Amino acid sequence: QVQLVESGGGLVQAGGSLRLSCAASGRTFSVYAMGWFRQASGKEREFVAAISRSSGRTTYTDSVKGRFTISRDNAKNTVYLQMNSLKPEDTANYYCAATSGNVLSTIPGRYNYWGQGTQVTVSS
Repeated sequence: QVQLVESGGGLVQAGGSLRLSCAASGRTFSVYAMGWFRQASGKEREFVAAISRSSGRTTYTDSVKGRFTISRDNAKNTVYLQMNSLKPEDTANYYCAATSGNVLSTIPGRYNYWGQGTQVTVSS
């Protein structure tokens, strides 16, 4: 089992940047592929980005390509989401998630463990 804790959210103006972090504890972090999801008020949770166990593969939803970068540091048991050129439509609660498989799934149900989320608000 692994516990996940997100941090780094906040209020930022459109065009600004934030870096989210997700710290993992428990079972060896490197056995999990990791993902970031987000959920805006009144909407379903949606996939944002995912990264393989060794950082060799990443994937992004189209709306964040070129603006967001997912990375991980297995020595620090942490996954990051660098978010640049933020837009008001990026406003949501952001969650990190872990899957024991190494498939970069976009489906929330494929992930075994979730953090509590961190709120990102982008003002226009």
